[in-house]
Amino acid sequence: MYSLKLKITFLAVFVLVSAALAVPGPSFAGAPTDRVKTAADKVIQVLKDPALKGKAKDKERRAKIRQAVNNVFNFEEMAKRSLATYWKGRSDKEKKEFVDLFSDLLERSYINRIESYSDEKIVYDGEKLDDGYAVVNSRFLTRSREEIPVDYKLTEKDGQWSVYDLVIENVSLVNNYRIQFNKIIRSSSYEDLVRKMKNKSESEALVSAPGA
Repeated sequence: MYSLKLKITFLAVFVLVSAALAVPGPSFAGAPTDRVKTAADKVIQVLKDPALKGKAKDKERRAKIRQAVNNVFNFEEMAKRSLATYWKGRSDKEKKEFVDLFSDLLERSYINRIESYSDEKIVYDGEKLDDGYAVVNSRFLTRSREEIPVDYKLTEKDGQWSVYDLVIENVSLVNNYRIQFNKIIRSSSYEDLVRKMKNKSESEALVSAPGA
């Protein structure tokens, strides 16, 4: 069950939902849901492009996937919320470095799972708006007919909606990172957290830890 949840997390993090496989959502879906669906379409187009198939095209294909993801995910807001109270004490240079490391962490840990997605389907159950914030409710449907709720949390800035957190089976992705990051900083230092995030094997452990 844990491996299944982890796989759904990998798919959700990069909005990996095939439009062709998606169950029609509610007719009242608005801009936040449209943003999620648009990103999905772009990722699927990249994965289905014959010109981007094969090992030789890994770099180009993954760059295009990341471009699609960057258009909908607000990595700066995700990184800021994950670092929590320790964000304020960082210099502008440190903040930029941390955001870059955070987005690289997600890419290194999840992108190969994206490329091996199967036929999970999704149902969009609607969205809730509240003064510049929104939640898009959805459910992943597995081949074994299990339903896994995934909620996308978005914020609006300059008329554009972007995702700043994912809640999978009532567990926040950002909150999980916050717990792990804060634990490392409290027991060691911010510099040690940065070192771990730069190290490939140690950074992957941050994601694969129970509850991540």
